[in-house]
Formats: sequence, C-alpha cells, structure tokens
Amino acid sequence: MTAIGTTSRSSRGRRRVAVAGVALSDCGRVDEATPHALHAQAARRALADSGLDRSLVDGLASAGLGTLAPVEVAEYLGLRPTWVDSTAVGGATWEVMAAHAADAIAAGHAKAVLLVYGSTARADVKARRRTSNLSFGARGPLQFEVPYGHTLVAKYAMAARRHMHRYGTTPEQLAEVAVRARAHAALNPEAMFREPVTVDEVLSGPMIADPFTKLHCCIRSDGGCAVLLVAEEYVPDTAKAPVWVLGTGEHVSHTTMSEWEDFTVSPAAVSGRLAFERAGVTPDDIDVAEIYDAFTYMTLVTLEDLGFCAKGEGGAYFAGKDAVPVNTDGGGLSACHPGMRGLFLLVEAVRQLRGEAPGLQVRRPDGTLPRLALASGTGGWFCSSGTVVLGRD
Repeated sequence: MTAIGTTSRSSRGRRRVAVAGVALSDCGRVDEATPHALHAQAARRALADSGLDRSLVDGLASAGLGTLAPVEVAEYLGLRPTWVDSTAVGGATWEVMAAHAADAIAAGHAKAVLLVYGSTARADVKARRRTSNLSFGARGPLQFEVPYGHTLVAKYAMAARRHMHRYGTTPEQLAEVAVRARAHAALNPEAMFREPVTVDEVLSGPMIADPFTKLHCCIRSDGGCAVLLVAEEYVPDTAKAPVWVLGTGEHVSHTTMSEWEDFTVSPAAVSGRLAFERAGVTPDDIDVAEIYDAFTYMTLVTLEDLGFCAKGEGGAYFAGKDAVPVNTDGGGLSACHPGMRGLFLLVEAVRQLRGEAPGLQVRRPDGTLPRLALASGTGGWFCSSGTVVLGRD
C-alpha cells in the first residue's frame, strides 16, 4: 500500500476532505425531545467539537424527516446552504451522503458540509404501529411480497439461514456477535443496554424470526448525531487534529428477494472494494471497523464481503483473536439504533482515530492509536451499502 497521505486529492487538483467535528445528541430514551430538537442538539455539539464558526457551513445533508428533510432541517438550524443532499437508501444513507459531500467539497462546490440526523424511533413506536399497515398501499416491486407477510427481520433471517445451510455457520457464532456487542456496550457510558449477556442467554431468548431471537436483533432507541466535513484549507482552524476521508464506495443491489442473486453476498462486496481501491489500502491495514448491525448476521457477512476473511468464514473469523475490532461502542445491538444508524458509525470511527472513544479505545499492537478506520452502512435488507475509509496523518 502507499503511505497515508502520499496520494492526496490536492496532488490531483482536488481538495482533500477532513472530518472536523462529530457529536451525539442525547440518546437512548429521550421522551422530552422532538426529532428536530435532536438534530439541533447534535449539530451544535459537532460545531463546538470542530471549533469552527457555523457561518462556514454551506452544505447540509439530512434524511429521515420526509421529502423536505434538508429544507426543514436547514430552516430549523438557521442555515441557508448552497449544497444539499437528501439521498435515502436506508441504513447506508449516511455513508453514501458522506461520499457525496466529500466529492462536493473536493470539487469546490462546498466548503463545509454538515451531516445531521435525529429520530425518536423508540418514543414513536406505538404511534407507528397504530398507523402502519403493510398489507395496503405497497407500491412497485414490494407489492408482490407484502401479501405474504415478509417483514424486514424475516428477510434477514432467510439470508442467515441460507448462509448457515451453505457454509455451516452456527447459531452460537451468530450469538457471539450479540455477546461481543454487549461487552463493548458495557464499557460505554452512552450505551442504552450495558448488562452483559451470554451465548446461552441469546439462544434461549424469545424467537423473533428463525434463527433470530430477541437479542439477535437491534434495539430501538431515540437519538441523533452529526458529522462536519470540511475542505483541507480550513483544517488549521479546527480545534482537533483532522481525520481524513481517504476513500468511499457505494452500491445498490435489489429490492425484491427474488432479484437477490445470492443471499450470502451483500452489496458491501462492491462498496468495500471501491472504497479500499480509492483509499489505496487493504482490509489488513484497517485498525477498527464500524459495521451496521441491525441483526447479528449482518456483522458476519459484511466482514466477509469487505474482505476481512473469506466467504463463509465470518463466524470463525469474528470469534478469533486476530479479528479486527468491530462496533466498539456496542453497535445497534446494544448502544443505540434510532432508525438509521449509519451516521453513528462515522462518529465512532472518528472518535477511535482521535483516541476519544467513551468506552473501549482500540490500540495498535505498539500501543499507538488506530491509523485507519472503516465505516460500512447497510440499508434495507442488504439492498444498499456505503463504505468509508478514514485515516489520520
């Protein structure tokens, strides 16, 4: 691989892009807040973390509040951006939007782009159940699956079962993902669930969709977060050392299950390859990985598709002593999952590179801080993927 920074965007006539600020809003159970309030809280904290003035922000990326998300959020935050993005591809949205924002900054279309999200998914769950009826109103390809009751969790469960059948992945290996996530969450004061669990407790829990019991599935929380990306010329004014965007990749796969060519391969196989190629690094170079984990199977198959291990070896690799540290904050399985978790992956990756993790702080074998981190988000039922490689000089 080339040394980090030796092939900068500047040398190709494009500005390098850095993460200047990251922050979470209040998370977990936040009964008194609205989604907009969580947006604002996260945005204020990320700007304070960056040390930059809000007047520099001329770009905004937001999703999750309907078709006018970036317009509503911009008005609420008192911003008038000249570059906006509201790409919506499920849980991969934020890695994809980070890629778009980085490209816009590199090309000179924006100076500083704020990515911001807030959701009261936990507080709203009862209202959503009252108003949601998936048997009616389905449009496009989904109308052919909805009458048969295919829920999102059932689709992931079918994919997990296929992987188990083809490669011999065991329920215990899947359960170990939940156990490890909870162990990381136990160290994180910001995590919603911190009580350790065992493999037996995971396996003996209430069945949700075979092979997933309750603890195989992500939690539902409230919360928000924000990430500020800036052009390289503003880095000297930031409060903290920069974390550089080194490479990104995105890919979409399918909507209907019948169009999914292989249940054991996720779109991260493409987005990851592109991100690594553009960053000039390999999976072996990565010190810490933040991976979308709405269900335990997602962690194993994404590790495979990103190239950390061979196809079918995710279970054994994850349990091994040489596995890359994954979801160091506790992940969506234990820390927080307020609807779309992708932006939280970027926040934790940056914190790890800065040495600011609130819980588990990864160290390299020589005791130094991580140099390279990866965030890979997944949307739908492996319908989309966005991968971002981050590094510090």
